[in-house]
Amino acid sequence: MVSGGTDAELTRSAQGGDVGALGVLLQRHEAGMRAVALGVLGFGPDVDDAVQDAALVALRRIGDVRDPAAVGPWLRMIVRNACRTRLRATGSARAVVPIQSLPLASTSPTPEQVLDQHASRDWIWRAIEELPAPIRMAVMLRYFSTGVTSYQEIAAVCGVPVGTIRSRLSHGRAKLAEALRGTAEAAHGDAAALTEASRREGLETLAEAERGRFAGVLAQRWSPEVAFVLGGQSVIGHSFLLRGMESDLEAGVHQRLRHVVASQEIAIWETDLISPPDDPEHCPPAVIWLMSLSKGLVKELRLYHPVAAA
Repeated sequence: MVSGGTDAELTRSAQGGDVGALGVLLQRHEAGMRAVALGVLGFGPDVDDAVQDAALVALRRIGDVRDPAAVGPWLRMIVRNACRTRLRATGSARAVVPIQSLPLASTSPTPEQVLDQHASRDWIWRAIEELPAPIRMAVMLRYFSTGVTSYQEIAAVCGVPVGTIRSRLSHGRAKLAEALRGTAEAAHGDAAALTEASRREGLETLAEAERGRFAGVLAQRWSPEVAFVLGGQSVIGHSFLLRGMESDLEAGVHQRLRHVVASQEIAIWETDLISPPDDPEHCPPAVIWLMSLSKGLVKELRLYHPVAAA
């Protein structure tokens, strides 16, 4: 890491996966980022949240910076849009552009592609793994899923109030931003391998279900006491899940795995639901499998149909 380098040198190092270089950049420009947040939001706790949120966006999108020497204005633009997004959420802002719409690059990689392309992915996942499980789940959905990202949707899939999700994300951002500023640079386990293993498991699970062997998958990979959470209530055991899958297949409904994100204790499968040709409106177009794991077995499953897909 070039700790005393120019902004351009540090940006290029960060784009190559050097998390320490990004940490130096954030420290170097923190005063300017905070000044922008204060100017838009005024004094209050939202200032820290906006700066921390911008740090996480920078971690994911540093590869989008086209002019490495202009990383300072880029960071301040992220903060400004983070602040305006917050104001818009409370009905206090005029027309604004959300962070996800920042004009940074001609193509927008998916979160999964970002993790695959940047060496910093292992640092990201190591930091996420150190968060408490409820906070980790909210952070993974907010920043790394593609179908459940709004506070309202995350609250719905987690079965808690929106205010609780706001609190969890605030805590998660603070912890990750603190770790990022500390620039943990040690080598960590390959997090991409976890996602790839979960992807293979998802493909195998759906393929076995199509062959009528879903019961075998449940016996091998799911806890016998797995909790299926539906409408705020839990159904324990395999029978309910097995009946649900068999019922869908008998109706001609199939699932196609579209996106996977996984850590050691949480796996998120995003699948397309394909209705039968003679009944195209039979089911929603997509479903999210949100699974909590223990010792390699699924111990809890929540299924959620994204509003955006409806």
